[in-house]
Amino acid sequence: MSRVVCSADLFPEHFERLERAGHTVDRTPAGDTQALTAAAGSADAVICLLTDRIGAELLERSEHLRIVANVAVGYENIDLTAAQQRNIVVTNTPDVLTEATADHTFALLLATARHVASADASVRDGTFAPWRLHQPFLGSAVYGRTLGIVGPGRIGAAVARRGRLGFDMRVLFHSRTEKSDLERELGAKRVPFETLLAESDVVSVHVPLTPATRHLFDAAAFARMKPSAILINVARGPVVDEDALVEALEAGAIAGAGLDVFEREPTVHPGLIRCRNAVLTPHLGSATVDTRRAMADIAVDNVLAVLAGEAPKTPVTESSRADSG
Repeated sequence: MSRVVCSADLFPEHFERLERAGHTVDRTPAGDTQALTAAAGSADAVICLLTDRIGAELLERSEHLRIVANVAVGYENIDLTAAQQRNIVVTNTPDVLTEATADHTFALLLATARHVASADASVRDGTFAPWRLHQPFLGSAVYGRTLGIVGPGRIGAAVARRGRLGFDMRVLFHSRTEKSDLERELGAKRVPFETLLAESDVVSVHVPLTPATRHLFDAAAFARMKPSAILINVARGPVVDEDALVEALEAGAIAGAGLDVFEREPTVHPGLIRCRNAVLTPHLGSATVDTRRAMADIAVDNVLAVLAGEAPKTPVTESSRADSG
């Protein structure tokens, strides 16, 4: 019998699957690193969330640990080097959240361009103004504009398809590698980062968080964007320098921002709270019932496979690192 520690709030059927397979399941509060470290000391498997820090200390103390199954696509919360040194398998949950996250990207895009959140608030607080040509909340067109994708991996490519096929948008992308499929399918054009910033009406961010991408969007990047441009970030919060973003939004250097991720989650920069030209959501990219259930399915599949001596379904590898864009 193996012991599985879950910091993830899985659905009941997932705990039942693990127990039916003969494993003991213990739960710790999500985000409680101290409790998780203590519980993992005698665990054979850990199922965790992106908010759980799986560092070298936890891995070194877990003598029996065989797999860390992250219920997320990203895995910057896990010390991969330490895991590899101890022959601990690390898995993630790619593919199943692609379409849901791309949908949410477009929800943020449209809500920001058309001032949906502020307009909704005005109706609710009783300041609904009569219709007139120059009424409040005049927004920006989306159809036929230029969409810039920074990091056209699975999710970035899905957003590009929505823009091109659904809104007849011209698609630019910036990537470390060629994406000939996007160029053939959508007529998308690979351009330097600076060109994408200068020409895009909407810049949508889909890169992983690495030392190279931390604060990729800084004051210099915002200065290169059109004053009418919108920034959308559903990737990782620290890719954007929030101090610089607030300054750009308040000064009108860019027109708006739609953010689902933040530098210091769950804390949000107070300047962003002030900005009426920002639409903010609490990391909801994959937040549909079907998607979250599918993510948990994959994590449990991986754990059951490894504990049975089989290969995991979605191991984190060098190719999975590169796929993010």
